[in-house]
Amino acid sequence: MDWLARLESPQNALAVLTAMITPAVLISACGALIFSTSTRMGRVVDRVRSLSERFENLAKHPEQDDMFEERRALIFQQLDRQTSRARLLQRAMLTFYVALAIFVAASVAIAIVSAVARDFTWVAVVLGLAGSFLMLYASVLLVLESRLALGAITSEMDFVWKVSKKYAGQELVDRSEAGAFKWLGKRGETP
Repeated sequence: MDWLARLESPQNALAVLTAMITPAVLISACGALIFSTSTRMGRVVDRVRSLSERFENLAKHPEQDDMFEERRALIFQQLDRQTSRARLLQRAMLTFYVALAIFVAASVAIAIVSAVARDFTWVAVVLGLAGSFLMLYASVLLVLESRLALGAITSEMDFVWKVSKKYAGQELVDRSEAGAFKWLGKRGETP
């Protein structure tokens, strides 16, 4: 009954509720990151389906494309990058879900420890730290995935620029290369 008296104190009740807010904020952050990562995963899946269809059509009719080899190499490279992105996103989502579970456990642990066993407050701290480290790890995975996405976009844009230069004519190409954005660097060059 001693634990019940401790909870009935307004200061203790307020302290417990205040302590439980921190994991709740982190739970909300995990939810937002899970949502955005899930959206990114959906876009990667859609992109893979689109590339796969293009690859099949190209393989069926190679004679219809005078840049067959370049286009085939680009699509294959894009499929490889999208596969790597999907794996990183899946790992990040799994890690965010585990972090979410740990933050919920930390919140429950705060309530239980405050009510029953004040000597075990370290349990809530350990759970909170574990969840934070998992969020950090998942964030690093997302940074790696975004670098893959940038590489995929850059190589595709380089190819599009190569194709457009081929069909635009020398006059348009010369005008574009001497244009207002020259200071950004040449198109077709990967940083």
